[in-house]
Amino acid sequence: MSEKKKGSRFDDLIDAARSRKQRDEFPSIVEEDKLGIKSKSTDPNYIRTTIYLPKQLHRRMKAAALSQDRQMSDVIADLVEQWLLKS
Repeated sequence: MSEKKKGSRFDDLIDAARSRKQRDEFPSIVEEDKLGIKSKSTDPNYIRTTIYLPKQLHRRMKAAALSQDRQMSDVIADLVEQWLLKS
């Protein structure tokens, strides 16, 4: 009788989470490669920075960017460019 020892339900959940994570991560990488799209996080021409905004301002900005189909980082970059031109 050589039965494989069953794992605990916890082990099954961990395995399921790992396979889901791999499934969810790989298609985006593959799609980006196929389309030639480079995300800002992997583009050496971009640097990540942190800013602090009041919650209400952040919510309004997020809604406005979404309604214009823009990324918030692009909005910020445009505003910083305009500010630098005025300086």
